[in-house]
Amino acid sequence: MAGMRALLVTAAAAGACALLAAGCGEVRHPKAEASPPTPAPAKVGCKYRAGWQKLANRIDADVYCPGWLPDPLKGQIGSQNNNINEVSKDRSYLESFIWQDTDGPGGGALHVNLRGYPGRTTIPTCQNFNGNGTTPCFADPAGTLSENGIQATLYTVNQDADAWHLLYLWHHNNSLYTLSEHLSPPLDYRKLMSYLKHELGTLVLVHPST
Repeated sequence: MAGMRALLVTAAAAGACALLAAGCGEVRHPKAEASPPTPAPAKVGCKYRAGWQKLANRIDADVYCPGWLPDPLKGQIGSQNNNINEVSKDRSYLESFIWQDTDGPGGGALHVNLRGYPGRTTIPTCQNFNGNGTTPCFADPAGTLSENGIQATLYTVNQDADAWHLLYLWHHNNSLYTLSEHLSPPLDYRKLMSYLKHELGTLVLVHPST
């Protein structure tokens, strides 16, 4: 358990350095030692649907629009906090939303990623940190959550832009989707898990219109 507490301290210290790069490590499931999570807002719809509709049309596949993200993040593609808006040749996508506070004494950051892999159900591989070979992009499953009609599996060791994130993975229409969030101040493990649950519960499925 001492090792798990040490990991939380390491994650907090490394959090800010990881966000604007791609991440800098792995997150396991430590014991929560924080204050009770702040209640999240009630379920809402897809406020910024136009951008997500455009993405669904572009990849000719369903996408999940975030109905809620922690303030001050906005789930708007093309907004100032949308630091990655990427579609690969295989039609997989990554939408990343980030906020970072460097003014306060301790700083803080929020970072949420949404991914989709149309036509793929297996976990993709990522380059190892040392550049020697590959490793699963999402590893160490640690339980499941059923929310909003989604049966998701929690993964605690993730790579690339999802490093130091807790990540939920699920399947829909023969495709793989993920939602992840960074473990760093102002979030502790317990509050991060409550945020992820609410984010999963407020996702809105957007179908391609072409």
